[in-house]
Amino acid sequence: MNPTPPLLCWLENDVQQSLKWHSESGMAPPKRVQIADDRMTADAAYKLACEGTGLLWRGDFQNARQLLQALARRIDKKPEKSAKKTKAPASGAEAFHLHRQAQSQRARVLAMVLIPFDAGYKIPLRRAPDVQQACNEAYTLAAGDTATPFVASLRELLGVVGAHEWRKKGVEITAIAGRIHPHYGVFSPVRGEYIDLVAKAPLPGNELAFDIGTGTGVLAALLAQRGIKKIIATDQDPRALQCARENLTTLGVAQQVELLETDLFPAGRAPLIVCNPPWIPARPSSPIEYAVYDPDSRMLRGFLAGVAAHLEPQGEAWLILSDIAEHLGLRTSAELWSWIEAGGLQVVGKMDIRPQHPKAADTSDPLHAARAQEVTSLWRLKLV
Repeated sequence: MNPTPPLLCWLENDVQQSLKWHSESGMAPPKRVQIADDRMTADAAYKLACEGTGLLWRGDFQNARQLLQALARRIDKKPEKSAKKTKAPASGAEAFHLHRQAQSQRARVLAMVLIPFDAGYKIPLRRAPDVQQACNEAYTLAAGDTATPFVASLRELLGVVGAHEWRKKGVEITAIAGRIHPHYGVFSPVRGEYIDLVAKAPLPGNELAFDIGTGTGVLAALLAQRGIKKIIATDQDPRALQCARENLTTLGVAQQVELLETDLFPAGRAPLIVCNPPWIPARPSSPIEYAVYDPDSRMLRGFLAGVAAHLEPQGEAWLILSDIAEHLGLRTSAELWSWIEAGGLQVVGKMDIRPQHPKAADTSDPLHAARAQEVTSLWRLKLV
């Protein structure tokens, strides 16, 4: 049974009104709401948004986009005086937590620009785009729901539209000689270096493999292309499984892959188990961030603790993991080794690769010191 969605309430023309509130990140509706249109200045909007007042837009849609950009510029502009007074973070962990705090505050302010939707995902504003297909792809509707009127943040809507464009275009993956089309809420395989490691590691056999936390299905597709006859790919997220199913079908390997909605492992044992868990032990602030942030290293520790019960005696478990958490002071190398040993596993090989994404060379990035040292590894693990 689906919970009753929260309501956004406001006063307009002396009449109390309300509409269903929708937030993919789980953000509560603003308690204070003010009607806004093209006459509102960016400075006035910024002040209200910083105070937590939602701005329900009644003006031109493209002007709302421009207002959102103006708010972002005000957030990102650091006054010279305060910048000089700010002390440099004492550690990587402090830099990370300050960065996450700033990201969270930025997201809260930008989420205050609100857009109304009529039934069928139509936006009743001048120069509003047709977003029906993008919304149909992104939003999971309850049975019988025909997209009744609701309100959502403009920032979220732009994310939905952007995800729709990425889904159409896809991401070129050299290792599979094809494209992966990520769905909304499913993390895109933009870090291609870890895929290259899986493409080069020596296979322990070609009969069966488990792909734990398959996401877009990119590693399952790669294993299938490398000649593994059957892959069981698991994920907890129905969106991810639907995304993987479409990608595997497009790439022509769907018959080799069984998709299963479960936490971590399927039943049985396999000669190869592959897992690329989230790399950073921190709390995600939105569903898509579960692909990056793993609170208390839950998935990593769960994989290492459970793999022995699912690995064939002479098989290998491949753990694909960045060491950025170590450089940020969020996890130690000793902790990782202790979890490997506690799981009854031994390291029989390790392949390393440096990151190739643009942030690795961006000296203005708040986490540049850690990113500059980052190494992504494929750990080849066997039973002791």
